[in-house]
Amino acid sequence: MEVVPTAPEVAMEQATTGGVDAGAGDPEHFDVVVIGGGPGGYATALYGSAAGLSVAVVELDKVGGTCLHRGCVPAKEYLETAAVHRTVTRSGEFGITAGGAGGSPTLDFAVSQKRKQQVVEQLFVGLSGLLKGKGVTVFGGSGTLLADHRVRIAGNDGSTTEITGTDVVLAAGSVPRTIPGFDIDGIVVMTSDEFLSLEVLPASVAVIGGGAIGCEFASLLSDLGSTVTVFEALPTILNDCDEDVVRTVARSFRKRGIEVKVGAQLEGHALDPSGKGTVISFGDGEKLAVDAVVVSVGRRPRTEGLLSQGTGVVVDDRGFIVSDPTMRTEADGVWAVGDVVATPQLAHVGFAEAIVAIKGILGEPVVPVDYERVPWAIYCHPEVAFAGLTEAAAREAGFDVVVKKDPFGGNSRARIIGDTEGMVKVVAERRPDGTTGRILGVHMVGPWVTEQLGAGYLAVNWEATADEVAHFIQPHPSLSESFGETVLALTGRGLHLA
Repeated sequence: MEVVPTAPEVAMEQATTGGVDAGAGDPEHFDVVVIGGGPGGYATALYGSAAGLSVAVVELDKVGGTCLHRGCVPAKEYLETAAVHRTVTRSGEFGITAGGAGGSPTLDFAVSQKRKQQVVEQLFVGLSGLLKGKGVTVFGGSGTLLADHRVRIAGNDGSTTEITGTDVVLAAGSVPRTIPGFDIDGIVVMTSDEFLSLEVLPASVAVIGGGAIGCEFASLLSDLGSTVTVFEALPTILNDCDEDVVRTVARSFRKRGIEVKVGAQLEGHALDPSGKGTVISFGDGEKLAVDAVVVSVGRRPRTEGLLSQGTGVVVDDRGFIVSDPTMRTEADGVWAVGDVVATPQLAHVGFAEAIVAIKGILGEPVVPVDYERVPWAIYCHPEVAFAGLTEAAAREAGFDVVVKKDPFGGNSRARIIGDTEGMVKVVAERRPDGTTGRILGVHMVGPWVTEQLGAGYLAVNWEATADEVAHFIQPHPSLSESFGETVLALTGRGLHLA
């Protein structure tokens, strides 16, 4: 993201300009009105303005949405703090003494919190300036779609404004899900929203949910010194990942002392009368005392209050807005992108859907997002990244598959940086003659794999064959050589793999 130097005051001024009070004349009209300023919303605005459309964004809080302020960016900043802590802890292996007489680094989590907020604010100011520079009008307040493409804005200053759009894009985002028996108090029981505002790290934490968010929180908390227990109702953590990847992460968690309880049935909890911590009841009368509970069981669409009567937009029984592959809703001229639709809740999916929606608005040819092949990135340690079908899913789909794996233990760059945990796994289709054909899935777990997935994602989405991808030249020494070597081995002529 380009960071445009501009003062925070400019962003606040921008967020309250444009429009007229309801009843003071004809509402201000735009080519596109976007309700929601998170990744899907601001990407819609930027892409639309780049195409010459007049665009307005209605945002309840700050542009950037959950991703920038209470999700992706702050969580990954904390994960980077954890990575620095790991590096300093192991610096003696490289002949560097750090961490004082005892050799262990100390953590001032308040400083980590301050740095996280600085990163968020710099990106927020840059995004606000970018929107202003593109001519996007930002309204601060809660937007509700009325009939006839009118949008009512309940302003943050108490005013009420109406604007209209030739087209309207719904991008209101999502909020954390909660579970019965664990009411959020923001002190002992919290969601990601409250956790990312902590200034003191709890000594012991129960993470409820073993998906991507839960594993990220568990990983960073453990690295920074907390005792962590993960509760997952399903038979495995990271349920959507390839089995080999899951085993690698689970093994790493065990080695680091992270206790994972799968198939866990939670009964509730009882707060300590002193207000310090709580006791969780689960299973067959088992109990666990912890200082804090982080509920990370996914997110639900923020569609309450988004639609009035008569819009023609359909919402399903889970609260998601119904849209077709081109992001059109059931109402003519109304589109929906991001977490309000039942697609993978990933910021980069919101970006892609925004482009699809604007192309549809412009009447240009549209290539819908292929959700089975989008890239996934999970920033726990070890990192996880994948695109395409898992081995199990490929077999269930009826493919005759061939699989190759390359552990990072044999990778020279991984040895150099001292991080050899993990592997690259490629799932491909076996041709009738026994040779390897189309690459169906690429799965990575290990050091910086979220930065290495690009070539694998490209191979999966272009339906490239192993022979074709084997022509890619990987730099040496590099972590990405593991992907190149794995694919080369699929051709039957690997250098280091049989």
